[in-house]
Amino acid sequence: MEETASPTHIFILSGQSNMAGRGGVVPDPHHHHRHRWDGVVPPECAPNPSILRLTSHLHWELAREPLHHDIDSSKVCGVGPGMSLANSLIDKSYCGGGATIGLVPCAVGGTEIREWARGEQLYENMVRRARASVGGGQKIMAVLWYQGESDTSREIDAVAYRGRMEQLICDLREDLSSPTLPLIQVAIASGDEKHIEKVREAQLGIQIPGVVCVDAKGLPLKADHLHLTTDAQVRLGHMLAAAYLDNFEK
Repeated sequence: MEETASPTHIFILSGQSNMAGRGGVVPDPHHHHRHRWDGVVPPECAPNPSILRLTSHLHWELAREPLHHDIDSSKVCGVGPGMSLANSLIDKSYCGGGATIGLVPCAVGGTEIREWARGEQLYENMVRRARASVGGGQKIMAVLWYQGESDTSREIDAVAYRGRMEQLICDLREDLSSPTLPLIQVAIASGDEKHIEKVREAQLGIQIPGVVCVDAKGLPLKADHLHLTTDAQVRLGHMLAAAYLDNFEK
């Protein structure tokens, strides 16, 4: 397979199912208990020659939805925020218009933050993929993190969330030799009502330089009350792009 030229500006996409994308994933009418993706790609998420994706085999290819199909591979993936984010940056003549964006999908559905601790498989895989993405000397512009729904069920996890997230940011910056690595986290819009506010409070309360938060609360959810709709993912991508430009491209 022909190797695509490496992109110039790298964004890491990580977390759980709402980052991996469940937009347009619907019950399969022919198979009870199974799901399929409806295949609908909004224009904001269309492929663009300036947007590439790092495959599970660490090769660059033209990015297209679903971005996480070979990463969150045990689930059915649909539209997430990554393509909308990247197209939005390119529409705004990001970096003078000459940038090629590299998206590095790392999110895995249903995962708790403790599974993303240094030494755990998910964390180490994210670091390995992030390092591979800058093998040609490019720069990681930001890590985008949308996770926490799985930590809303038990009080012990909700209470520990802030410390675990702060440790994750610290470890990631160290392991990627990037002490000021920008991180944009999404405050969750869904989860177990028992402790969702505790996790959101943690996310919105982190005060680390170079870490910003966008709030998904109020974005439309699918009938499962857990996953963002395709339209919501398009909007979230725009919010993430705006947060990046406002905070890190001055």
